[in-house]
Amino acid sequence: MISLNSIIFNGMDATKIDVQVQISAGLARPEFNIIGLADRAVKESAERIRNVLSALGLQLPAKRLTVNLSPADVEKSGAHFDLPILCGILCAFDVLPENELSKYVIIGEVGLNGAIVKTNGVLPASVWANKNNLGIICPGDQGIEARWAGHERVLAPFHVLELINHFNGRCVLPIPDAIAPQQKLNTTNDMSEVHGQAAAKRALEIAAAGGHAMLMVGPPGSGKTMLASRLPTIMPEMTPDEILETSIIYSIAGQLDNKTLMSSRPFRSVHHTSSPVSLAGGGSDARPGEISLAHNGVLFLDELPEFNRATLEILRQPMESGKIMISRARRNATYPARFQLIAAMNPCPCGHLGNAALSCSKAPRCAEAYQNKISGPLLDRIDLHVDVDPVNPWEMKNQTSEPSETSAEIRSRVIAARNIQIKRQGRVNALLDGADLERYVKLTDELTEFLNMAAEKMGMSARGYNRIKRIARTIADLRGAENVEMVDLTEALSYRPINRGKYGVKTGR
Repeated sequence: MISLNSIIFNGMDATKIDVQVQISAGLARPEFNIIGLADRAVKESAERIRNVLSALGLQLPAKRLTVNLSPADVEKSGAHFDLPILCGILCAFDVLPENELSKYVIIGEVGLNGAIVKTNGVLPASVWANKNNLGIICPGDQGIEARWAGHERVLAPFHVLELINHFNGRCVLPIPDAIAPQQKLNTTNDMSEVHGQAAAKRALEIAAAGGHAMLMVGPPGSGKTMLASRLPTIMPEMTPDEILETSIIYSIAGQLDNKTLMSSRPFRSVHHTSSPVSLAGGGSDARPGEISLAHNGVLFLDELPEFNRATLEILRQPMESGKIMISRARRNATYPARFQLIAAMNPCPCGHLGNAALSCSKAPRCAEAYQNKISGPLLDRIDLHVDVDPVNPWEMKNQTSEPSETSAEIRSRVIAARNIQIKRQGRVNALLDGADLERYVKLTDELTEFLNMAAEKMGMSARGYNRIKRIARTIADLRGAENVEMVDLTEALSYRPINRGKYGVKTGR
């Protein structure tokens, strides 16, 4: 019996799979069976491999060929089992040496002509192989991806013949180049291009500095989407650990560019017709969804009330825990989901609530039903609520002579505030809770009384009360102040108004 190594993923966790190949006496014709709880994509490997063997001038003998994927009680999915199964058969034919291939994790899809095709999960497979002192054999187009894990024992053939020639000593495969990821700052969307909107830009700066969620409410054309798209330009660069973790998620999802890691913070703009599975993740192979693809970056939801309510409610638990578990019949997958939520919405269906010249005949009655599509518990998890007014054309003209602050200028203040937070508590303010919140946000008796009175008047929940303290801490950090003062607390309270605000959105929860 031949036994080689492959892998499957349960979320970010990898599980070793033994690909066992055995040829035994059978009928007068070849019989090829794949067992071990394999899905349809894996079972179809048999037909692809038959054609590859024919292209190599080989044929299956008139015997029973059995491929067992062990452990048998773990569901196997994906075409990446093509290459390890093929290699096991070639070892059984004495074309490849089993003792050498058993030192590698093998992953890759195979075309009918023997070409080795790109597959998902090469980066996490390489990380797992490196930790377990194994090499990795992967598609040639993804050799650089495998090297990003710091792995040097990487074989990346483009065709099965290259792998055969390598182990037979005819032509040794070169080790792929290890290209260091480069941080790419977005220079096309700069904050200096946003005219007016001083309050919204200030709120974005606070959100970026403390990692806070934010909701913008305003009429169509007021610049909500434009502001949201520029948030990544004022956020700090990703750390090496964040780059690797985010890149692993994209590799599992099949969305990683094989030429570079995810060195820029993700910005995922989700359409309001998205399903719960596309947002949370799932499917037969439990792939990551949009909230995991936005990990360490921004999740932007435009036209928030237009989303299905059940879809929006999925956000509540990940916003608190920073991860999401996807449960299926035979598989549980947990993915990180520490994203920064930025949402935008019109105040009513027509979008012109409060403007007598443009609003529809149903205003303001239609606005309440429209805004009530968003649940109170979800709104309570959004730290910053900002009204975005339309910009006066004359104000836009005046801005051309005196340009706004650039993203680089705002970003320098954000980085300084983040550095204060990391040095003080090891994480951003948005993640403070419980005893740590009491430890790092110390209020005087006067400030405590003021906040208690405001919370009572606004009908604020305990969660909302703590969020005000976190926002105030971030505002103080932007000032470089050691302690939270009245000016920080009052500004923080302005982002959770007592009523539905100018455009009617209830935020005082």
